[in-house]
Amino acid sequence: MTIEQHDPDYLDRLMTESEAADFLSYTTRALQNWRVRGGGPKFIRISSRSIRYRRRDLITWADERSRLSTSDV
Repeated sequence: MTIEQHDPDYLDRLMTESEAADFLSYTTRALQNWRVRGGGPKFIRISSRSIRYRRRDLITWADERSRLSTSDV
């Protein structure tokens, strides 16, 4: 059984900025820069100082950047 079968909320549970950065193997600073400049994964602003991410959105964002060669646009 996969994690998703054990935990039906696995893909939609909110993750902290630190957890999201670890999941993507990036720094929290990279996530912060993407939020300001755009181009990063979708995020949820709970309050001005509380940002969360859904695992589903992180996976989608990464999948959208998947390429077969360096000449792919």
